Amino acid sequence: MNIHKVSTTPLSDQKPGTSGLRKAVKVFQQPHYLENFIQSIFDSVRDLRGQTLVLGGDGRYYNRQAIQIILKMAAANGIGRIKVGQQGILSTPATSAIIRKYRAIGGIILSASHNPGGPNGDFGVKYNISNGGPAPEKVTEAIYDRSKVIDSYQILEAPDVDLETLGESHLGETVIEVIDSVHDYQELMESLFDFEQIHQLLTKGNFRFSIDALHAVAGPYAHAIFEQRLGAPVGTVRNGTPLEDFGGGHPDPNLVYAHDLVDILYAEDAPDFGAAFDGDGDRNMILGRKFFVTPSDSLAVLAANAKLVPGYSAGLAGVARSMPTSQAVDRVAAQIGIESYETPTGWKFFGNLLDAGKATLCGEESFGTGSNHIREKDGLWAVLFWLNILAVRQQSVEQIVREHWQTYGRNYYSRHDYEEIQTEQGNTLIKRLRSLLPNLKGKQFGNYQVEYSDDFSYTDPVDGSLSEQQGVRIGFTDGSRIVVRLSGTGTQGATLRVYLESYEPDPSKHDLDPQLALASLITIAQEIAQIRELTGREQPTVIT
Repeated sequence: MNIHKVSTTPLSDQKPGTSGLRKAVKVFQQPHYLENFIQSIFDSVRDLRGQTLVLGGDGRYYNRQAIQIILKMAAANGIGRIKVGQQGILSTPATSAIIRKYRAIGGIILSASHNPGGPNGDFGVKYNISNGGPAPEKVTEAIYDRSKVIDSYQILEAPDVDLETLGESHLGETVIEVIDSVHDYQELMESLFDFEQIHQLLTKGNFRFSIDALHAVAGPYAHAIFEQRLGAPVGTVRNGTPLEDFGGGHPDPNLVYAHDLVDILYAEDAPDFGAAFDGDGDRNMILGRKFFVTPSDSLAVLAANAKLVPGYSAGLAGVARSMPTSQAVDRVAAQIGIESYETPTGWKFFGNLLDAGKATLCGEESFGTGSNHIREKDGLWAVLFWLNILAVRQQSVEQIVREHWQTYGRNYYSRHDYEEIQTEQGNTLIKRLRSLLPNLKGKQFGNYQVEYSDDFSYTDPVDGSLSEQQGVRIGFTDGSRIVVRLSGTGTQGATLRVYLESYEPDPSKHDLDPQLALASLITIAQEIAQIRELTGREQPTVIT
C-alpha cells in the first residue's frame, strides 16, 4: 500500500461555523474539497500519530464515500486506530460518548445536523476534541488558518474498507475497528436512568408513545433502546431507517418539519407522549397529548425533577443555557440554590463549564438538551429523562408542565425564523440594529420600556476567553426580552432568528397561545428591526 502526497491549492470558503463546516453536497464533491479540509484538521491537531480517532456520520448522502476517503487519509497520516460506526453510522451523542469512553484524541462527525440531505442537499464535517465536545474556536481557527495555505494532502492507496462487518482490519499500519453503533451509547444510558421503571411504564398497557426518527441517525438507537430493550411495541418508532435523503423530509424536530408526529399527538386518540429527533440525533422535540413542550421549558422541567433520576439523584452542580434560550431554567436554579450560566449559542461554550464541574445540565432553545454525561446535546437522553420522570410521577406531560408553571411562573417564549434571506440583507439589518443600541435605553414602546440594549458578549468563567457580538438583546423593565441574531448553521443565504420572551407569574394567565401572549413584543420587534422593510419577508418561515 502506497501513501500518495497529492498537490492541492487552498480554497477560500473552508471557515468552520458553530458546528463545523457545512456546505451543499456538490461543494464537498468538488476535487480536493473534502481532502483539503480533512488534511487541515490532521495538520492542526497535535500529537495525532498513533492515537485513536472516532469516525461516523448521520447516514446522509455522501456519508459512505467521505468515510472511505477519511479512513485512507487517516491511515496515511499515521493515526493508530480508527473506531468507525457500522455502515458509517454514528450519532453525534454516541460519538461523544465513545471518544470519552476510549480516551480517543477526538472524532470526525459527518453531518449537517437538521439541514436537508440527498444529492441536492447539504453535508458537513465537524471535529470533536478529546473531551468529546465540539472543537473550541482556537482549534477551528487553527484548522481554517491551515486551510488557507495548504498545498498537499496525504492519502493511502488501498481498497475500500468493509463497513458492514463488525471487527478489525488494517489500512497499512492503522487498525480499522468497525463497531456496533449503539452498544456503548446504550450502556451509558443504562447507567443514568432506571430502565426497569421505564420498562414498566412502557409495558403496563395504559401508556402509549410515538417516536419519529425522521429517517435519520437516531432510528437505530431508538429501535434498540425503546423497542428491543425497554419493551415498547414494535411500531413505536416511526421512520426509523436512516435514508440518504431522509425520505425527502427535513430532519428538524420542530412543529413545522415534524408535522406527521404533531398530527398524531394532536389527534383525538393521541398517545400520551411523543418525540422527534434531528439528522444527527442530538436534538429533540417533546410532546404530550395535545401539548407541546418548548425546549426552554423542557430544560427547566428536567432541572426541577433531576433528583428523580438515578444519574442525577445527588443534585445538580449548576445549569447553563444559551443566551437566546428562555430564562425559565434560571428560576429553577434560583429556587434550588444553584448557579445558572448564560452562554453564547453553540454547544462548545458549555464544554468548559461541564469540564470544570460548574454545570450538570445544559440546554439551547433550538431543541437541544444535554448533561455532563457527554459533551454534546443528546436527543435520546432527553427522551429517556422525560420517560423516567413520567414513570416516577405517574402524571401526564401536561400535568407536569402546568404544575411547573404554578411553582415557577410561565415564561412565554417563541422563536421566529426567516430562513434563506440574502446574507447582505441580514448583515444590513444586524448592523443597523447595533447602531441603535446606545440610544434605546429608557425608550417607550407601547406598555414596554427599554431597560437595557446590547450586543451580547461572554467572558468564559473558566478560561477567561471573550466572545463578542453574540446576538442583539433588547430587555424591558418587566423582564421581557427581544433577541435578534443571524444563524451560522445554514448553507443557503442566512437565517434571521428573532426570539421573544415575557414572564407571567399569574397562573390564571397561563393558558394563552404564546403568539397572542407575545403579540405586542412581535410588533415591537418588527418596528425596531424593520424586518419586513429590509428583507421583504411578510412572515417568518418557521415559528416555534
